Amino acid sequence: MTTFKGLLLSKSDAGFHAAVETIDDSRLPAEGEVVVRIDYSTLNYKDALAICNKSPIVRSWPLVAGIDGAGTVEASGDARWKPGDKVILNGWGVGESHWGCLAQRAKLKADWLVPLPAAFSSKQAMAIGTAGYTAMLCCIALERHGVEKGKGKGQGEILVTGASGGVGSVAISILSSWGYEVVASTGKMNEADYLKALGAKEVIDRNVLSTPGKPLQKERWAGVVDSVGSHTLVNACAQTRYRGVVAAICRPR
Repeated sequence: MTTFKGLLLSKSDAGFHAAVETIDDSRLPAEGEVVVRIDYSTLNYKDALAICNKSPIVRSWPLVAGIDGAGTVEASGDARWKPGDKVILNGWGVGESHWGCLAQRAKLKADWLVPLPAAFSSKQAMAIGTAGYTAMLCCIALERHGVEKGKGKGQGEILVTGASGGVGSVAISILSSWGYEVVASTGKMNEADYLKALGAKEVIDRNVLSTPGKPLQKERWAGVVDSVGSHTLVNACAQTRYRGVVAAICRPR
């Protein structure tokens, strides 16, 4: 019997426990056709909540944390994947209801995997990670719903909230490279130069949007990428132009 190390979360009458443990392969979930040697994973918002037991992220105990991972197929019961293939996993309830990728090995469903692009290493893919993947989904949503580029202030600006975070910073970089005029909202105004280097044309303090506002406000944003929620999202929606598009990222509470 072989073993691997993983960040195992457990809960019992004695309480909650999180630790890196040596785990027998026999404990890998029966669900899943592909065994992947995980090269890299990332520590996401959901992972942090789960590991600290701050929110009901985990649906099945015990469970290995980690909602994403990149690595190499070791064994496969599905013809689409063979040993040696490089793959990426994002989401699908992994790290919530299915054992995740903060481990040396994971057993995953074949449908959940995508091939690692030849241009990237596993490390680079996880440097982009779920935050980058989420940011790209938001940017694609704005583009597909017809948000026009290059309209300028008061006509076609894109607001990105939580700008210095993983999703926000990647979204700024993508949108600006596509020709959008991006305004970054952040609570870290000392990061303004960094955000402008990513492509933001303007940086505003998050306090401008984080307090309760009127349900209808002066229109400004042609599109919004929001990773903050609460009053920030409400105000962003109230300031979005007619036929504007808002891509909001839901976080567990």
